[in-house]
Amino acid sequence: MELIEINPKIMLGKPVIKGTRITVEHIISLLSQDISIDQILIEYKGLEKKQILACLQYAENILEKTTTFDLDEIAS
Repeated sequence: MELIEINPKIMLGKPVIKGTRITVEHIISLLSQDISIDQILIEYKGLEKKQILACLQYAENILEKTTTFDLDEIAS
């Protein structure tokens, strides 16, 4: 993704909004606390809506690639 980067020298390699030290995790956390995109943009001057949406897209991509297993079923 062009708006999200992973660099081991920035925030210990957590995915961040490119050019910032704002993690995808932090943005997702704010949204989960019912903080609106508009409120985030006011708090973090210089961010753009497309960057926040890129965080959501990144999270979706990670979840889409996640495979879960029912370990109890596998063990039986």
